[in-house]
Amino acid sequence: MSGFRMTKQTELVLRELLQNPTRAHYGLAIGQAVGLQSGTIQPILARLERAGILESFWEDPDEHAASIPPRPRRRYYRFTTDGAEQARVTLALAMAKRRRPVESGIASTPVTD
Repeated sequence: MSGFRMTKQTELVLRELLQNPTRAHYGLAIGQAVGLQSGTIQPILARLERAGILESFWEDPDEHAASIPPRPRRRYYRFTTDGAEQARVTLALAMAKRRRPVESGIASTPVTD
């Protein structure tokens, strides 16, 4: 997973997918669940797929044809064999990184008059 960029939005997506890690989810539903627009969610899902965390597949044409009212065909995403575990580890590392105190040359003692 080297080179994988973890953003707050990506964290939201991973957390949502981990709520039910064995189920396939479609992009619009993921976006609605985490409050992200399609233009934000689709690149995140594509990055997670390139990283090997997710795999995708298109909805069965018969299922799509039977949808009432008619709607666009759905692309579903699910964790790869070890994707859920990769997601958990990635989230844990991101949390640990945020908890680390920022090291700088600025004194941490309060200034008094």
